[in-house]
Amino acid sequence: MNSSDQPGPMDPSPAGIEPSVGAAPGKPPGFKPYRHPAAGWGAAKSVTKFLVREGEYLDGPRAIMKMNHEDGGFDCPGCAWPDDVKGLKLDLCENGIKHVTWEMTRKRVDRAFFAAHTVTELAGWSDFALEDQGRLTEPMVYDPATDHYRPISWQDAFELVGRTLRGLSDPNRAAFYTSGRLGNEATFLYQLMARELGTNNLPDCSNMCHEASGRAMQAALGTGKGTVDLKDWESADALFILGVNAASNAPRMLTALAGAHKRGARIVHVNPLVEAAARRTIIPHDFVDMALNKATATSSLNVQPRIGGDMALLRGMAKALLESARTDPKALDTLFVERHTSGFEEYRAVCERTSWEEIEHQSGVPRAQILRAAQVYREADRSIVSWCLGVTQHEHGVDTVREIVNLLLLRGNLGREGAGPSPVRGHSNVQGNRTCGIDHRPTEAFLDRLGEVCGIDPPTAHGLDTVATIEAMNRGDVEVFVGMGGNFALAAPDTAYTYAGLRNCELTVHVSTKLNRSHLVHGRQALILPCLGRTEKDHQRGGEQQTSVEDSMSMVHLSKGMKRPASPHLLSEPAVIAGLARAALPDSATPWQWYVEDYDRIRDTMAEVLDGFEDFNRRVRLPLGFRIRQPARELVFLTPSGKAEFSAAPLPDVVPAPGTLALGTMRSHDQWNTTIYSDDDRYRGVTNLRTLVFMNRQDMRERRLGEFDPVDITATARDGSTRSLHGYLAVPYDIPRGCAAGYMPEMNVLCAIGDYSTQSDQPIMKHLKVTVVPAADRREESAPAG
Repeated sequence: MNSSDQPGPMDPSPAGIEPSVGAAPGKPPGFKPYRHPAAGWGAAKSVTKFLVREGEYLDGPRAIMKMNHEDGGFDCPGCAWPDDVKGLKLDLCENGIKHVTWEMTRKRVDRAFFAAHTVTELAGWSDFALEDQGRLTEPMVYDPATDHYRPISWQDAFELVGRTLRGLSDPNRAAFYTSGRLGNEATFLYQLMARELGTNNLPDCSNMCHEASGRAMQAALGTGKGTVDLKDWESADALFILGVNAASNAPRMLTALAGAHKRGARIVHVNPLVEAAARRTIIPHDFVDMALNKATATSSLNVQPRIGGDMALLRGMAKALLESARTDPKALDTLFVERHTSGFEEYRAVCERTSWEEIEHQSGVPRAQILRAAQVYREADRSIVSWCLGVTQHEHGVDTVREIVNLLLLRGNLGREGAGPSPVRGHSNVQGNRTCGIDHRPTEAFLDRLGEVCGIDPPTAHGLDTVATIEAMNRGDVEVFVGMGGNFALAAPDTAYTYAGLRNCELTVHVSTKLNRSHLVHGRQALILPCLGRTEKDHQRGGEQQTSVEDSMSMVHLSKGMKRPASPHLLSEPAVIAGLARAALPDSATPWQWYVEDYDRIRDTMAEVLDGFEDFNRRVRLPLGFRIRQPARELVFLTPSGKAEFSAAPLPDVVPAPGTLALGTMRSHDQWNTTIYSDDDRYRGVTNLRTLVFMNRQDMRERRLGEFDPVDITATARDGSTRSLHGYLAVPYDIPRGCAAGYMPEMNVLCAIGDYSTQSDQPIMKHLKVTVVPAADRREESAPAG
């Protein structure tokens, strides 16, 4: 594939690739820098407008009083930030309320809706319009003769899947994806089904998000997870926040940041864009501050590296520490380094060989500012480094996370209160998915335990991750794709190639709560299977059920729905998986239906299989649940050396070639993953526009671009192929020279399927090589006549 052209706003596309939301007709786009505190009254106003728009005058406020409460409440289906350790009431955020209200909508997508609209027609709708139709109500099967989805019974749907899976020549010709919304119990059943079928093809959203974090920390510390908890955040002297747009992606972090500032901790934000969370905030549940409109600072220092320059910045901080140690014996924790680490001398040598000129060039940050950040770190007794996709979605993502660990080890910021690595997971149970078995590269120990306890013979060969699954679908090597939640067609890279892969499947199955793009980009046979949402009551034979989730700091707790299901025909996720398994594995000895009758039975089996889940049913019912043991927190390192491992990777070259820009994709504020609530981005000052590119003003001047001038964006892949977007609007922004940014999922089309990290296999969506030029129609208009 040499090129893929993405149309401008709302243009039809033969490939079926539409932007989620463009500028609405009759409403001009707007841009005005946001000067207000994050959260506060701006969030309150936005939530009120959203509740009114969705008509949730009663259930919306009821949900607010139940969300993230340990006393029979439900876990927010949005981000994975932990619930407050004090059992705080109103421990919620603007985007969490929107996410829940979006799920609880009174709108319905029923058989009459599908009878009225062909798939071809729906493919022309925006993604906002698709999800805005409301909740799915019953199983649907695609009818190619009419181009409509039509109703199908659950039993017939299960039999269609089972018959197709049984007919495969090899179980590895099926792939089982999960987005991160799946509860732990359903997760365990899902991976058990796949492995009893005979495959480890378990791609998940972590393959696109935090795979680099897991691999780096596993290599350095012997654990794929962060070691800190909220209590540590409350006692740290310094917090370093890298590549995180906290106000939108983990809004409840604002509470921790405001608390840290009030007690005198230093807070350093590292991001090419200075986001709203890196300035000041008003916490909505702080009623006095709300009443007085009193904002609290959330930053002591903002550092803006070039896209991909984080590793060089971290290397500079480490170099500064090592230089300070020549005269300041307290700059390094030499006792910790000697007792608990391996590879220090090699790391010191690579820091010494790395010149300040190279560090400044690659990071895009002046030496003086790097030294200021290093001083904050050196003067703090206890430091936490937290990061998100701005660090991981690069070719060198693993090396960068290992550089974070290097920096922490230099001062012994591990194994004690208020210190350690703290990755920010983006979805509410994505970490729990991996813990409970969604892993295409399972360990031998896990497979042995699973086989012994569950009486199966699990496959040992590694399976396919997300990128490999898309490639296999296009080759015809994967014929069946099952997606548990999410919107795979839009979340994945190289949109046209992903679409082609899905359409090349014999059968695609999506377990969902709402209509989305993935239902319209389907295989020759296709099923939509509707399930209960996190907010809904789950009644089974054993009574009303609860599911468990794991947050980004390894706390496991129960979630219990509060609302009557949107339709009597919905099944819970465990029930859907059990139905699929019974149809695909008719001779299975696994008690699938028995498990579904009472989720305690699933948890009892999980307790036997999973390390850290011992006595699961009792411990998960404790106030706020329980924390999975983290050996590295106790200075037990499950590495080959038995110690924490320094790494000594060279700095990558991240400086764009002349005439090109490094472009990173990101979410807007009024968006959660691929779900878009509106075409506004309040914290970045944008209204009525998503098809845009943020650029440095000087880069715009060099290209003779003004605000809202239309541009063509072309990405060049490693293999030399190009992919383009046309008619996007240029927006000037405070971003380093040579850098640009825009919204996913619209810009995912620019990331070629082959442009993934050789370290983590993650698509490098934060570091695309692009050119931006005035749009073709503008160039034609300005060309001289004759």
